[in-house]
Amino acid sequence: MTRGGREKDRDAPAERRCLVTGEVQPKAGLIRFVAGPDGMVVPDLAEKLPGRGFWVTSDRAALQKASDKGLFSRGAKAHVKAPDDLVSGIEAALARRVIDLISLSRKAGSAVAGFEKVKGWLADGKARVLFQASDGSDRGKGKLWTPTGGRWFGCLTASELGLAFGRAHVIHSALAPGGLTDKVIRDAARLNGLRGHDGNSVAGKDSRTDER
Repeated sequence: MTRGGREKDRDAPAERRCLVTGEVQPKAGLIRFVAGPDGMVVPDLAEKLPGRGFWVTSDRAALQKASDKGLFSRGAKAHVKAPDDLVSGIEAALARRVIDLISLSRKAGSAVAGFEKVKGWLADGKARVLFQASDGSDRGKGKLWTPTGGRWFGCLTASELGLAFGRAHVIHSALAPGGLTDKVIRDAARLNGLRGHDGNSVAGKDSRTDER
């Protein structure tokens, strides 16, 4: 119950204001930061660190502006300094998180790799997320489609996807609903923002080819 007597919508996503744009948006599109004891800005990707949190849109330009213009100090309400490699460090950490989460999903039987297996999951409605390597062939990737009501991501390279499956490289992979998939979606969407993948390429158009 809110102070005004209204019932809270427990299904509504929590929202925060971006330090750079001033826009209020769901936390899923933002990265939380806290001030470390040494006065350095610390990204809190798991959103579990103690202390006053301040938020910036998961976008390379926004994060760089927050660092260059000293906007983090405004959010922390204290003088803090951002490391020189803040943005690249966040990108690397997000990529590692996505890879690790996909790997855990694979071990739980909730992720597959390879064109035929992924195509089968898509055809049977078993997939919620389609991952395709950013450096894979557009022609090959265009033969698959975004799951109905699901998501497509092209933010990982073939070698990065390969790490999740214990292979040298992977071009196509799919995740089933449930389990860790929601966490994968959250972090992959944030990584998309940093790597400039808007989700509107190849299979990300939510349309099927005649090979379905």
